[in-house]
Amino acid sequence: MTEDVSAVADLSRDFFATVVTPQAEKYAAQGHPDKEAYQRAGELGLLCMSIPEEFGGGGGTFAHEAAMLTEQALAGDTALHLGVDSIIVPHYILAYGTDEQKKHWLPRIGSGNVVAAIAMTEPGAGSDLQSMRTRAVKCEDGYRISGEKTFISNGHNADVVIVAAKTDPESRGAGISLLIVDLINASTGDLVAGFSRGAPMAKVGQKGQDTTTLSFDDVLVPHTALLGVENSGFRQLKTQLASERLILGVVAVAAIEKAVDLATTYSKEREMFGQRLFDFQNTRFELAECATVARIARVFVDDCIDKHLRGELDATTAAMAKYWLSDQQCGVIDRCLQLFGGYGYTLEYPIGQMYADARIQRIYAGSNEVMKELISRKL
Repeated sequence: MTEDVSAVADLSRDFFATVVTPQAEKYAAQGHPDKEAYQRAGELGLLCMSIPEEFGGGGGTFAHEAAMLTEQALAGDTALHLGVDSIIVPHYILAYGTDEQKKHWLPRIGSGNVVAAIAMTEPGAGSDLQSMRTRAVKCEDGYRISGEKTFISNGHNADVVIVAAKTDPESRGAGISLLIVDLINASTGDLVAGFSRGAPMAKVGQKGQDTTTLSFDDVLVPHTALLGVENSGFRQLKTQLASERLILGVVAVAAIEKAVDLATTYSKEREMFGQRLFDFQNTRFELAECATVARIARVFVDDCIDKHLRGELDATTAAMAKYWLSDQQCGVIDRCLQLFGGYGYTLEYPIGQMYADARIQRIYAGSNEVMKELISRKL
């Protein structure tokens, strides 16, 4: 936590407290956050912080983004999927895009005027991305995309989406390409022809975050929409997924620390049988174990961040971080919820919402079972 990283944490804490948290019930009811929240984050400089200034970014590092993500988790917000919009998508464009693509899209995303998403998962292709069925057929005017993507974070609000599609249907991973699809017709302001999106999905948790299905029916994009080299998409995905998994690890650790803090505070205030809940040995032992997990998790994720900043975070370690930290997040929150008794199962206390929100962490960005398979291949 250098001085400037600490300043980002302070700014983020204020942003979530004043702009986002007061709207939490509204976001949950409508199934998506208001786009104005992204615009406000852009005005404050909280978007694209690790993108170079020449492309409209903050010129910082992932450390600044980790501080923001930590404050978001501590605030209890899961509506704004800033990891996708502000970190994951921009870095695909930065790593593989042309100068024209970078200059066109990155400043717009960084300002919050454009919300970004990435579409990989399909109804029949989740962790096994090589089996995707969405096609991008090359034609004289560009590519025609047809297929359906599901569980797309930011799907309702997205103005632009990176679509993974087969440009060589006969191949598996070797036939995948990434294309930047502008979803808005610049002339009319309507959705581009052939594109539609479903309503935000009703989920167990993260109810304010817009997860939707995206459908492409012969959507035409220009040749300049191709991100990088044709048929190199699977390699691009494998490279960038390490960063996505670290993002989930950062969020998991912050949630673990918050759960321990909430349970400790509650147990010192709640009285049972003439004494504080904290005075029971079982309570103290539970909290001692959870606090130890929190400490180990923090050391692990900080080490991963340090490696990432040096360009040394390998895919195996990122998979370890994603699987183990999200497992610990779910486990610690469950144990802390138990100390709240019946109140823990209500939404009167934040621990109940944290329990529901945490469950997806073990599934998206590659299920934890897939993470273990990837780790085992390097043993």
